[in-house]
Amino acid sequence: MSQSQLKEKVLNILSDSKTGVLSSVENNKPHSRYMTFFNDDLTLYTPSSSETEKIDEIEKNPNVHILIGYENEGLGDSYLEISGTSKVSDSQELKDKLWNESFEHWFEGPNDPNYIILQIKPESIRLMNNNGEPPQELSL
Repeated sequence: MSQSQLKEKVLNILSDSKTGVLSSVENNKPHSRYMTFFNDDLTLYTPSSSETEKIDEIEKNPNVHILIGYENEGLGDSYLEISGTSKVSDSQELKDKLWNESFEHWFEGPNDPNYIILQIKPESIRLMNNNGEPPQELSL
């Protein structure tokens, strides 16, 4: 598969899959949780509360790992392994852009001071479980 075909496959998975697993590092060990992801040209964004332990973890060690895409048929699904670095953003423009009414369960609105966005810049993206093919890494 060419890099352009691989990128198209990666973008399709990111478009179709909104829920994935975000792992950060706590006491030199992985700490994972399900998160909702939004893609913008391979940069991922996920909403969070500023009062969660993941924020402290990411501020101490910005290295994160994401699994996303394993949703439909189970064992036959292609999915992505994404390694990258994360940073906390409280940009109001970004918070407004990503705001979704479903967030009202956790936040008072897009101006809630506890509502922040994690920005994840990928360092590697690997396509896994693609029709029995070996993993393929997208050049970034």
